[in-house]
Amino acid sequence: MKKDIHPDYHFITVVMTDGTEYKTRSTYGSEGDTLQLDIDPKTHPAWTGGQGKLVDRGGRVSRFKEKFKGILGS
Repeated sequence: MKKDIHPDYHFITVVMTDGTEYKTRSTYGSEGDTLQLDIDPKTHPAWTGGQGKLVDRGGRVSRFKEKFKGILGS
């Protein structure tokens, strides 16, 4: 293999939406960084069978609903 062409592979901490954490190896950021998830398998409907509830961080869902409330019938 050629030297110095591959990204650095190091340990990071991943924080799930419920606050649980785990360590994994990744090319994200640098050694010791934290990756905060907005959507994960515990909350996303694709993994929960539609029972999950998406967290509205930053008001994106609220702004969307407000913008299209006449069209959506809300």
